[in-house]
Amino acid sequence: MTPDEAISLLARQIDAERRSGQLSVNAEEVASLRRLGACQLHAICTSFIESLNGKIPPSTAHLSPALYSRKMFQPSALNLIQISSQGREMQILFQSPAQLFSTDKFPIPYLLEGELRVYNQRMLDRLETRSYGLFFCVNHEGAFWRFFDWRGPRTAPLDSRVLTSLMERLF
Repeated sequence: MTPDEAISLLARQIDAERRSGQLSVNAEEVASLRRLGACQLHAICTSFIESLNGKIPPSTAHLSPALYSRKMFQPSALNLIQISSQGREMQILFQSPAQLFSTDKFPIPYLLEGELRVYNQRMLDRLETRSYGLFFCVNHEGAFWRFFDWRGPRTAPLDSRVLTSLMERLF
């Protein structure tokens, strides 16, 4: 079964369970998709950093961890990815929800939930950081990361454009 077929199957199961009010999705499949989601999130950040560093002096922007594998995902702990450039920081924290999937904080069923925090020294001096929601969602179309601005409210697929917009505000 291809990853897309597995995601579609899981999405149908989740939707059916949501409608019936029961929860009996395959825990192993959810765990595998969570690891995939963590890798996809890191790949989005890597793409952003590579694009940015291609237009500025080398190594001006940094990604930590620089490399990421499925084995690095901690299913029962908080996971961290950090992007930094000249004292401007973007921290991405994400974790598994208490249930196999959830709709508690976002209307589309999600397998991972997180927060994206952005700040610079001036913001820290004023005890100010900006925080946004992140959700690794599943539906009949597949699995994908969504960005959510709590203040808007505004949502969008998480990609390099969103990260660029957030980092621009820090300079």
